[in-house]
Amino acid sequence: MDSTRQQKIARQIQRDIAEILQKDLTDTIRGSLVTVTTVRVSPDLAYAKLYISIFPFDRSEAMLEAIKEKSWYVRKLLGARIRNQLKIVPELEWFIDDSLEYIENIDNLLKE
Repeated sequence: MDSTRQQKIARQIQRDIAEILQKDLTDTIRGSLVTVTTVRVSPDLAYAKLYISIFPFDRSEAMLEAIKEKSWYVRKLLGARIRNQLKIVPELEWFIDDSLEYIENIDNLLKE
């Protein structure tokens, strides 16, 4: 169970990361729609797991690797945004959220 502080920090990180991806990493994610679906923060606020949805699905693995390579840059930009709220900028772990792809598969199966 996440504390209220964890939830607030997770929401703030989600907003900031989404903005960073849209404004500062446009060259990396060109031609794809990247959405930050969920952020989970550890109790000590030192680690953040970011779940992202990438469309089109067939490029998601390559796009995830490209984003992971720029993770240090994203963390630096995030630190500039949240420096007044946290002492330590969380380590970022990136994961693909394939729930939308799963839902699409189920819909296609139901239509058949």
